[in-house]
Amino acid sequence: MKLKTILMGAVAALAFAPVANAERGSDGEVKIIYWQAPSILNPYLSGGTKDIESASLIVEPLARFDETGSLVPYLVTEIPTVENGGVAADLTSITWKLKEGLLWSDGTPVTSADVKFTADYCMAPDGGCAQSAKFDGVESIETPDDLTIVVNFDSPKPVPYAAFVGAQSPVIQKAQFEDCLGAKAQECTSANFGPIGTGPFVVTDFKPNDVITMKANENYRDPAKPAFATLTFKGGGDAAAAGRAVMETGEFDYAWNLQLAPEVISQMAEGGQGKPISGFGTLVERIEMNLTNPSPDLPPETRATAAEPHPILSDERVRRALSMAIDRELLVEIGYGQAGRATCNLVPAPDIYASDNTDCLTQDIEGAKALLEEAGWTVGADGVREKDGMKLSLLYQTSTNAVRQDFQALIKQWWSEIGVETELKNIDASVFFGGDPASPDTFQKFYADVEMYANNFDGTDPEQYLGQYTCEKAPRPETQWQGENINRYCNEEYDALVAELAKTGEISKRAEIAKQLNDMLTKDSMTIVPLVDRGRVSAHSNSLGGVVLNTWDSELWNAADWYRIQ
Repeated sequence: MKLKTILMGAVAALAFAPVANAERGSDGEVKIIYWQAPSILNPYLSGGTKDIESASLIVEPLARFDETGSLVPYLVTEIPTVENGGVAADLTSITWKLKEGLLWSDGTPVTSADVKFTADYCMAPDGGCAQSAKFDGVESIETPDDLTIVVNFDSPKPVPYAAFVGAQSPVIQKAQFEDCLGAKAQECTSANFGPIGTGPFVVTDFKPNDVITMKANENYRDPAKPAFATLTFKGGGDAAAAGRAVMETGEFDYAWNLQLAPEVISQMAEGGQGKPISGFGTLVERIEMNLTNPSPDLPPETRATAAEPHPILSDERVRRALSMAIDRELLVEIGYGQAGRATCNLVPAPDIYASDNTDCLTQDIEGAKALLEEAGWTVGADGVREKDGMKLSLLYQTSTNAVRQDFQALIKQWWSEIGVETELKNIDASVFFGGDPASPDTFQKFYADVEMYANNFDGTDPEQYLGQYTCEKAPRPETQWQGENINRYCNEEYDALVAELAKTGEISKRAEIAKQLNDMLTKDSMTIVPLVDRGRVSAHSNSLGGVVLNTWDSELWNAADWYRIQ
C-alpha cells in the first residue's frame, strides 16, 4: 500500500471520529513515544525538539500557532492587533491581556508578573537562554495590573508575535524560578525537571533520557479537559521501534518523527493498529559547517569559539565544494520518498519567503574537485587532499538514526570522490540535542567539523529563526554553551539586515529581506548546507481521537483535546 494512500485514508478517518467525553480524566492513560528522549523540561535551556515538545504539555505560551499557521489565543483573551488597540499604532509596543481566573498547576494565580519574569529569565546575563532570539528588540515590560502585560520594543516591530508565542517561548512561574536567574539556571534541577505550568498535564516523575509520567492538571482552565487521567511519555529507542509500537503492536498511542524510509512506514501501517500522519512545514535536514576550530588540543576556553577560526572550513571554497559533491535527490529517494523534497534553502516555506535558490540541486563532482584545486588542496598519494602539510580530513557527526546514518555513508562516499577523508560519528539523540553544558557531545558545543540535524521555527514568519545567526548568539563558555548560532557565523552585514527585517512591515519587503538572509547563509557563504525539506511524519493509534498534526508549533499543541475512541 502506498504511503500517500494510507495518509489520505487517515485524513478521511479523522472526519468521522466521535466527539470527546466531557469529563476530565475519564479516558484513563495515553501513551506517547519519542525516540529522542527528553533530557530537560525547560525549553529555555534546550533547543532540542524533544525537550520543547514534551515541555509543551506542561508549560504554555500566551498564544500558539494552529495547524494552519494562524495565531490563536491560549492564556490571553485575544490576539493583539493594531485594529483592536493591542498593538500600538507606531508598532513600538504590544499589550497582552490574560484571561481571568487562570491558575498554575499548584493552585496559585497566574499574573502578569510571571510573564515579565519569563522575559527577565531568558534575557538575564550569563543565562545562556536557548530561545533568546524570541526576545530580540524587547526593551522593557510593564505590568500595570495583574492581567496586563505591555511589551515595549526598542524600535517599531511590525511582527511583534515572538516573545511568549509558540512552544519555544512559554510562560514559566516566577515563584518557582526566581532563584534560577543567569548562571544559576542550570543548577535548578527540580524546577527544570518538573516545572509548574498551566498546561493540561503535571509531571509526577521524570527520569531524564528515559520516561516522564504525568497526571491531569486539576487546575486546568477547562474543567472537562484533558480527557486522560494520566500520560506516559517514553523516550529512547529508535524511530522504527516507535512506529511499530503504535501501528503494529498498539502498545503506544502516539509516535513522533518517524524518520524512516517510506516503504518501512507503509509496511508498519499494514499492522492495522494505527496510521501515519504527515504535513510539510519548515523542517530542513541540513549540514552545519563549523567556522571555529573544534580541536581537543586547544584550551577549553577557546576551543570551538570565534577565537579559533577553523583551519579548513574557514575557506568558503572548501565549504562550497563539499556541498557540490552531494546528490540531494538521491538522499530524498533513499530517506524520505514523498515525505521529502530536495532543497537549497534554510527557509523552505511559506512560499513567499522561499528563495528561488536551486543551484545546489545538481551534483557536480568535477566542479567540486576543481574548486578544491583552486583553493590549494592537492591530492596526496593516499587519495586524500593536502595543503601546507595538513590533510583534508573532517569529523562528521549527527544523532543516531537509520536515515541519518544512511545519509552519512553516502555523503562520506561522495566526499571521498573529491579527495576528502571523513570520520563518521553518531551520538544518542537525547545527548546530542540535550542542553547539558558539561557534555562534549551536544550539537550546540559542536566539537566536530560538520554536523547534520534538522529543526524549524514556530509560526509562518522566519524573522526570529533567521535572527538566530547573528554574531552574539554563538554558543560559547560564557553562555553555558547555549545559543542558536550553531556554526558561529558572524557577519556585520547579516546582523544589520536582521535588524532591518525586524522593523520592516510591508510583507513583500519582508519576504525580500528574508530571502537575502537565507541566501547569505546558504547560497553565498555555504555555512549552512541544506539537504532535504522534510515533511513531518508521525503516527497515532486508531483509538486516539482529536489528533491534529501541526507543523507550525509543537506536535502536542492540542493534547488537551485528545480522547479515547471507544
